[in-house]
Amino acid sequence: ASQENGDHLQESTGAGAGSGDAGEGSEKKEEGAFSDKTRLSLDILCAKSNLTAVIVKKLAETEKTETFVRYAYGANGDRAETAEIIREMLGDYFFPGFGQKYRDKKLKKETKSYRIYSLYDTRMQSSYIELIGILQDGDIVLMRSNVESMEENTKIANRFLVYIGILSALLTSLLMYFMSRRFTRPVLTLAELAKKMAKLDFSERYTRKEKDEIGELGESINVLSDTLEEKISELKNANNELLRDIEKKEQLEEMRTEFLSGVTHELKTPIALISGYAEGLLEEIAGDVAQRTFYAEVILDEAQKMNVMVQKLLSLSRLECGSVQANFVHFDLTELVRNLLSSMEILAKAAGAVFLFQEKEPVYVWADDSLIFEAIQNYVSNAIHYVKEKNGIAAIEVKLILRKDRIRVAVFNTGEQLAEENFEKLWTKFYKVDSARTREYGGTGIGLSIVKAIMDAHHMPYGVQNHEYGVEFWLELDAHA
Repeated sequence: ASQENGDHLQESTGAGAGSGDAGEGSEKKEEGAFSDKTRLSLDILCAKSNLTAVIVKKLAETEKTETFVRYAYGANGDRAETAEIIREMLGDYFFPGFGQKYRDKKLKKETKSYRIYSLYDTRMQSSYIELIGILQDGDIVLMRSNVESMEENTKIANRFLVYIGILSALLTSLLMYFMSRRFTRPVLTLAELAKKMAKLDFSERYTRKEKDEIGELGESINVLSDTLEEKISELKNANNELLRDIEKKEQLEEMRTEFLSGVTHELKTPIALISGYAEGLLEEIAGDVAQRTFYAEVILDEAQKMNVMVQKLLSLSRLECGSVQANFVHFDLTELVRNLLSSMEILAKAAGAVFLFQEKEPVYVWADDSLIFEAIQNYVSNAIHYVKEKNGIAAIEVKLILRKDRIRVAVFNTGEQLAEENFEKLWTKFYKVDSARTREYGGTGIGLSIVKAIMDAHHMPYGVQNHEYGVEFWLELDAHA
């Protein structure tokens, strides 16, 4: 090539290796060369596409075929300005066999304007894709791209896509999880409420306030729960009332049977005595006035005992049947006990006993004063009948003992202790510790049963306990409103 063309070759390819030294005309611009703007556009295109590109123009055929390089760009992003690179790229196409020892080409596509080859450069140990074609003005263009670079870029892109796919899958899974939890949590809550309702547990309520169908269902569940709770409560109350009625009926039947049995047993002896003595009078067995008077007194005494027993049985029956209700009033217990002992003092003296009651200050309680009077009276009456002298004295002591918010009334009499295994039987109708002695003083075995019924009507405790010198019966009353 001429020196001028060499200068242009040097300008286009850089060092100009293999094309001669640079001359003084290197500053002149070749006619028909690309403008700076065009070169910049081509540089940008090659840089973005990772291409090595060369555009040459065939000038003339002389003794040697020379090429005029109009544009060159290297694959590393720098200008490929050496004739060596140009020669290596174009050698096979313009000088057959020039680069064959380094390049193994295979034609992939051919048209009228261009051909595409795949090749392996043994010297560079790299695979390439090359395109060589002719432009409209006859210029020759050659483009080359490193396959391994594309493969590496593809791998990077694939890895990037894999990572993006995994990240997207994770984010989608998390999003689906939270979204599903948002929809399933209310449903699970409703299912849990339904299970509890199935077990008749209506304590829980649906508390979420969604404005959607699930929220409306939750409100419906709450209404259903309230309604079921109300109806089941009414049903339970009706059932309990029915059970109470059945139990009361059974108790009444049992009481009736027991009452008839007890009355028959207790009335058998006095009726037999009355009948016997009445027949004696009719048959004039008693010959004188004194005997007839004795017979009449026995008949009258037994009739009075029968009357007392019937009255007590009627009183007990009314208490147990609930026809007599406790009428609570606020009264002075000290005054009541003092009046009771005063009315029974004659009976105590007849039994050789003395009353001991030291309470002087008023003690107020809430109870039915008439029923409590009767209960304490039965205690004192029993004490009079069973009192015995101990340590030189036969005493009946009544005490009022403060126990937190209750007042205990304790009636103690000196005498024999009771067998503790019989304590529960004492409150049973017609039970008598000593039948002979009870018969002697006219006892009916009903007094303590009446006490039990009275205290049950007050829902207050009662009992009995032994002491060293006798027995104490007690009951407790409410000291506060």
